[in-house]
Amino acid sequence: MRLQVTVPGELLLDQTGVRRVVVETVSGSFGILPHRLDCTAALVPGVLEWEDGAGMVHHVAVDDGVLVKVADKVTVAVRHAVAGDELATLQTSLSQMLAGLDDEERQARAVLARLESGFIRQFRKIGHV
Repeated sequence: MRLQVTVPGELLLDQTGVRRVVVETVSGSFGILPHRLDCTAALVPGVLEWEDGAGMVHHVAVDDGVLVKVADKVTVAVRHAVAGDELATLQTSLSQMLAGLDDEERQARAVLARLESGFIRQFRKIGHV
């Protein structure tokens, strides 16, 4: 199978020769083998596990998203993801990414608040409020 993991604006993982994929869905753990019927699944935050052609198991920490399996291609689209082979390393990388996201979110909220207050000021100048 071919496994692709995408985050907004970036292809995080594109791997061929995948033997199996295991993800966490809203209904529980969900496994996909090469000859499984086509399907879609809503993902919850968790760890996606996949096995390569050599039998090595790899992991990707994923956020909410969606999985689509069509023929031999499995596509996972999530908002945030971190790839890593060791779960301990993955946890550290995930913590660092989430800390950075918190800062970005605070900055985005501050910009949005300034835009909203500017909009209200301009609206008041027009005399509608």
